[in-house]
Amino acid sequence: MRERERLHTLIDTLPEDELQAALRFLEYLGTEGMPSLYSLRDAPADDEPLTTADEAALAEAETDVAEGRVVSHDEARRRLLSDA
Repeated sequence: MRERERLHTLIDTLPEDELQAALRFLEYLGTEGMPSLYSLRDAPADDEPLTTADEAALAEAETDVAEGRVVSHDEARRRLLSDA
């Protein structure tokens, strides 16, 4: 089944109380896309030189990594969700 046909099928199965939200979202996608995503994609590279504070922060981060004081994204997510 093609994507457009699948969308029509999904729309036909939506509960009445969700139609307005679906309509607003589809209108957003059709008219505006995702401007924040596009602006990030099209942004120029950061070419400003590092400040002394930047270099210190990077050195601290590298030390944290070397000494094992970091967790993976999956571990951080697991910890956050287990507290919820």
